[in-house]
Amino acid sequence: MAIKTAERVSREVSDNFVFQRSRLAYVEAACRVGGRVLEIGTGTGYGIDIIAPSADHFVTIDKTRSEELPAIPENVEFREAKVPPLPFEDESFDFVVSFQVIEHIRRDKAFVKEVYRVLRRGGKFIVSTPNKPMSLTRNPWHVREYTAEEFGALLSDFAEVERLGVAGNERVWEYYEKNRASVRRIMRFDVLRMQWWLPRWLLQLPYDVMNRINRRRLHRANTALTEAIVMDDYRLTEVNDK
Repeated sequence: MAIKTAERVSREVSDNFVFQRSRLAYVEAACRVGGRVLEIGTGTGYGIDIIAPSADHFVTIDKTRSEELPAIPENVEFREAKVPPLPFEDESFDFVVSFQVIEHIRRDKAFVKEVYRVLRRGGKFIVSTPNKPMSLTRNPWHVREYTAEEFGALLSDFAEVERLGVAGNERVWEYYEKNRASVRRIMRFDVLRMQWWLPRWLLQLPYDVMNRINRRRLHRANTALTEAIVMDDYRLTEVNDK
């Protein structure tokens, strides 16, 4: 069985719950951006075709180039780069978008300051990250996770911060609860709570393998539910613990 990292959202059907939620962020961003746009964290590139039509020029960067990256439109430039710092001049972009990346960045304050630096006057940073109260277990790929208050404080250098969250309907919550039950069944074997005290690097590979296996098992056991979830099952709302 081939294992794809669960940290890069893919079009694999077992990822549908996450994929549809993640698409919403790009669709909402596409309604807000224009001019020169920078994306930090290309991933598998499923957001390129959503953002590119709204931008005059779209630069998307990632530390590695995914094998799943689609064909690049004419107004799009892909670069390989580790951040921070950002390899761009001051005030280079009208918008910066970065979805589900900042939790992987050790120097998160430096990362935000670099975004601030490359934005033009009046520019906007559109950013998402997992909501800490919703996490089912420790994710060793994440340096940290944030509550809404902690995330707002990190972005306090910006003149204004609008805090929104992605909420789901009954179908989404049904899947979430099934996933939570499945994770609990797995974690009952961690009687020594090793996930909380072992170093992140030691947990990353087993976490990734178990996460992928768990998603595929959930799909097999709940095929209709998993495949029925669409982007419209999610919506933006005022941020809260859910």
